[in-house]
Amino acid sequence: MNTLTLSKEQFERYNTSGPRYTSYPTAIEFHEQFSQSDYETAARRSNADNNKPLSLYYHIPFCDTVCFYCACNKIATKDRTKAENYLNALFKEIEIQSGLYHKDRVVDQLHLGGGTPTFISLQQMQALFNKTAQHFNLRNDDKGEYSIEIDPRECSTEMVAGLREIGFNRLSLGVQDFDAQVQKAVNRIQPEELTYRTIEAARANDFHSVSVDLIYGLPLQSIDSFAITLDKIIATSVDRISLFNYAHLPHVFKPQRRINEDQLPAAEDKLIIFNQSIQQLTDAGYVYVGMDHFAKADDPMAIAQINGELHRNFQGYSTHAQCDMVAMGVSSISEVNNVYSQNTKVLEEYYDALQHNRLPIQKGIQLSADDMLRKHIIEQLMCNFQLDYASIEASYNINFKTYFKNELQSLQSMHDDDLLILEENKLSINLLGRLLIRNICMIFDIYLQNEKTKGQRFSKVI
Repeated sequence: MNTLTLSKEQFERYNTSGPRYTSYPTAIEFHEQFSQSDYETAARRSNADNNKPLSLYYHIPFCDTVCFYCACNKIATKDRTKAENYLNALFKEIEIQSGLYHKDRVVDQLHLGGGTPTFISLQQMQALFNKTAQHFNLRNDDKGEYSIEIDPRECSTEMVAGLREIGFNRLSLGVQDFDAQVQKAVNRIQPEELTYRTIEAARANDFHSVSVDLIYGLPLQSIDSFAITLDKIIATSVDRISLFNYAHLPHVFKPQRRINEDQLPAAEDKLIIFNQSIQQLTDAGYVYVGMDHFAKADDPMAIAQINGELHRNFQGYSTHAQCDMVAMGVSSISEVNNVYSQNTKVLEEYYDALQHNRLPIQKGIQLSADDMLRKHIIEQLMCNFQLDYASIEASYNINFKTYFKNELQSLQSMHDDDLLILEENKLSINLLGRLLIRNICMIFDIYLQNEKTKGQRFSKVI
């Protein structure tokens, strides 16, 4: 893949704010008129869908310290006893949720995110896994994708071994940047040795995959310093690398107010860092799967993309497109039978609902026929970088060029800028367009077209 470059005019035109499209419609369209009854109806419809497999997600919100860049729903505390009350509530939610789904539906995917999932002890992790196995149909052949996000500062080599023994087979490590000045500026001091030790422990315990999260655009980060960090990560030969653009939204995420905006790299430098990172990673044999994900060529994620089976959900790219996602824990978002459902973000409300045998659902949305059509299109663009009009017409009983007449007209300028190719019955994204895939997807987002002011709540594309 050649180095990608934008002209000054293109840069100014496309450096707008927009969604990351881990869902469509995005979470800001969820509404509080959505009820537990709406979710239960979707679950019943889901059960009728030929025992479709399940994906489970658990949100563990606690963190020992706050990373200033973080945009996740988290609770900073050093009081480890808080985990016990939370797990008791989570166990209750597992009981209620499991009662909505047929017992023979296999859990192909399980993921723990946060916060810091390794905030809880290994014994508590085992209890959570046991509770899950009691109420859901977990695989016992090690062929499911059972993953957990870990913080190397919170996870000993003994815990890595214990997680594998419990049943986890994939690890995701937060790293962000190795540079000492950058780590201090974002309040995440993480010596390189901790990261290397964790990766080595995962390999020693036969984890199927190790993924590393990096962020570009952090304070005091430079083009050269980030290249050094990336070279060090490449040298570890991890299976997947997530390379996120830092979204500075201090009016939304309070910890970011502690970041000195004057120390943030210029947008032009961020673009160079990303371009350079693509070059480094592809030269090292990684496949640019999409927007913020890279994987080795023989990784299931890269293979899924080649086979047209890649999926995008609230955890990013996924190889399990066929699963309904049942998400549990404070703030978590489920995706079941064309319905999105989000739990409350307030811990006290979460506890109260479950104490009264209610799911802690705060809001959600039932997708309309137009939503499902546009969701499919945006996912195809994000995952496969192309659209086949005939296939969409057959699936949704529309005339593509008529239905999306305005969108195709809007895409013409992107065609002229060599971001994409508009053919008679096909749309294909060029290399440059892959870098700006969010801009292209935004053309098909009817909510952005109708409510332009909401764009200010999203991060910058570059």
